[in-house]
Amino acid sequence: MSHHASRRSLLAAAALAAVTAAGAASAASGAHHAPDDPRAPGRTPGGPWSHRPDRAALRRSTAGMSLAEKVGQLFVSRVYGHSATDPDPADAEQNLTLFGVRTAAELVARYHLGGIVYFAWAHNTRAPHQIADLSNGLQRAAAATGAGVPLLLSTDQEHGAVTRIGRPATLLPGAMALGAGGSAARARRAARIAGVELAAMGIRQDYAPVADVNVNPANPVIGVRSFGSDPRAVAALVAAQVRGYQGAGVAAAAKHFPGHGDTETDSHVGLPVMRHTRAVWEELDEPPFRAAVEAGVDVVMTAHIVFPALDPSLDPATLSRPIVTGILRERLGFRGVVVTDALDMAGVRQKYGDDRVPVLALKAGCDQLLNPPDLALAHRSVLAAVESGELTEARIEESVLRILELKARRGLFEDPYTSARAVDAAVGTPAHLAAADEIAAGTTTLLANPLRLLPLDPALAPRLLVTGTDPVSPSGTTGPPTEVLARELTALGCRASAVPPGRAVAAAPGHAAVLVCTYNVPEGESPQRALVTELLASGVPVVVVAIRNPYDPARLPTCAAEVATYCWTDVEMRAAARVITGRRRPEGRLPVPVPGRYPLGHGLAYE
Repeated sequence: MSHHASRRSLLAAAALAAVTAAGAASAASGAHHAPDDPRAPGRTPGGPWSHRPDRAALRRSTAGMSLAEKVGQLFVSRVYGHSATDPDPADAEQNLTLFGVRTAAELVARYHLGGIVYFAWAHNTRAPHQIADLSNGLQRAAAATGAGVPLLLSTDQEHGAVTRIGRPATLLPGAMALGAGGSAARARRAARIAGVELAAMGIRQDYAPVADVNVNPANPVIGVRSFGSDPRAVAALVAAQVRGYQGAGVAAAAKHFPGHGDTETDSHVGLPVMRHTRAVWEELDEPPFRAAVEAGVDVVMTAHIVFPALDPSLDPATLSRPIVTGILRERLGFRGVVVTDALDMAGVRQKYGDDRVPVLALKAGCDQLLNPPDLALAHRSVLAAVESGELTEARIEESVLRILELKARRGLFEDPYTSARAVDAAVGTPAHLAAADEIAAGTTTLLANPLRLLPLDPALAPRLLVTGTDPVSPSGTTGPPTEVLARELTALGCRASAVPPGRAVAAAPGHAAVLVCTYNVPEGESPQRALVTELLASGVPVVVVAIRNPYDPARLPTCAAEVATYCWTDVEMRAAARVITGRRRPEGRLPVPVPGRYPLGHGLAYE
């Protein structure tokens, strides 16, 4: 047996021993619960875990790892290509330019990576079977390295506005839609379905749910990704989704700590500043994160924001020891893995250079370093910090052990692989698709219906015109929303057709109503406002369908009816069509207030 093979065997044996010991402890407790039951062994009301995989056994498993291998476990990188070993030529060239290697397998081997994050734009997520094959190829590459530690493969599959994997996988309502539905049981079911499908594709870490409380209508980066503006309601839904994901065997990540819900700058392009006082933070921003910790969340993701009331140094939260260690670890008692938000974002790169950011994140208390812009530089910088004494090897091992515990808890040391059979049994099944439609049916919100135009009676076969904004599909596999809405209305018995905005006014006469899909209508004059105004002048009743932010109606003239869907994906368009035609009662309630128009919790029903 080779030296590397021998080391891999020792690592695997030690890790399995840790898992076995944890399982034995659970069995000895005499409790038997479903795996996603919050009462299951390992869960307590006041903390993330009552037991963890045997830390001593995992510590022994790292004894033969080199410093470079330990540092590698901290990094989660992007990589281009649909295959671990045979990417398309353009992706191979991109990898060569960025990383000095052509394939994902070579990248894993060179840097001893702890994880890979999947993106659609990196061509990682073309189809479920392809994703599973990529996952297996990456795990084989990790197994062939000296340490042989399995990878934690991850993505941002929030659903709704942020969706990396599209059809034929099941696409579910996003956070604000679930907030409008107001059902913790449905939120948990959605996360359970999402988690089961991710696990079948080999992805065991999802950067969801969003725990930010969105109280700023001008927030450019959170908005409908949040469950709403009521911290108690958000906390309940966050906890439900944590249990749903992790009950399916996928690590959930509550984000973006300490809270990104009241900012007006997108941290992808700038450095936001949160102006809340400490007291306001404790009342508004803290509860969902506390709920996530108490629900046993595996991971918390940090925010690239400045929060002067929590750390007057004005360092981004990701690099702030008072926030990451002082508040998250010590105040909230979080014992799991802290992952940075992506380190290629502008918000974390403005104050310090790319060589300093990963070192400062570790000094702050973070464990996983997500997607650094220059992986080679980041890896060298952490190694140099240990060699200089700025970081101790013990500090590195502390994070490595947390990461290994997470991998053990999610079963990766037992079996990191998936199969075509697993994909076929779980991804986009009829049962999951039907559940997605049922969950979405409870989210559509009827905001206004002054003329009692709705519901439209399909028995009368009304002629309907659908127009408005057609934003790009979050996953690249749905829409356009105006066409989907018209198609669904027609399937329900109406005679609906979709036309571009430039033709809508001329086409409107003779129709029973015009449905206008609006998307993030700005304050003041805008093309969307002008379109609605011109359609109203035609005398045809106008129904506004706000397909993203529910704030749109306050920025438009009063119409015959107003509906909010919170997302423009097919599942939400189908739900809207059923409500518009009376096939389903409108059940959604606003999870955020619409300033100047509607209070929190507003939502009409049909008489």
